[in-house]
Amino acid sequence: MCKRCEWGTKNELMIQYHDTEWGVPLHDDKKLFEFLVLEGFQAGLSWQIVLNKREAFRKAFDNFNPDIIANYNQDKIDELLQDSSIIRNKLKINGCVNNAKCFLDVQKEFGSFDRYIWGFVNNKPIVNRLKTIRDMPTTTPLSDEISKDLKKRGFKFVGSTVIYSHLQATGVINDHLITCYRYKEILDLF
Repeated sequence: MCKRCEWGTKNELMIQYHDTEWGVPLHDDKKLFEFLVLEGFQAGLSWQIVLNKREAFRKAFDNFNPDIIANYNQDKIDELLQDSSIIRNKLKINGCVNNAKCFLDVQKEFGSFDRYIWGFVNNKPIVNRLKTIRDMPTTTPLSDEISKDLKKRGFKFVGSTVIYSHLQATGVINDHLITCYRYKEILDLF
């Protein structure tokens, strides 16, 4: 049996997420936007809640297409506020629409969001050597810097904790525990 990070053993959905997505260096703008949306909705909640609703979010938010979401009108926002299959938080839904517009602006400026976000680490993932989940930070100077820059660009729900989670999820930071089988597998990717 594989040894996993403690948090990635709770149920089949978490195991699958841990084993196939979390911490894998991601360079696809659409997926980067998806994780930015989901991390924003997670603020104040558990990742398990968001992960359980991920497919509903995908359907409700047009497969996380920022070009479509940036053009949501009040009727669409009202429809989302009535959708019990997602997290119906008005500020977060409005923040998602706002962030889609800001995301498109970043793509225009940098050529891609990928180029923007990975530029903070010179295109090389940060590899932490964590022994226990207690060693895992919730913020770092890097997440502080990116959060501040995103806020300056008009993004919402991008506090340092949200951004640190985003960096972990998208593999900008490898925070798999050194005892986890994925730690070395991900190192071997680059």
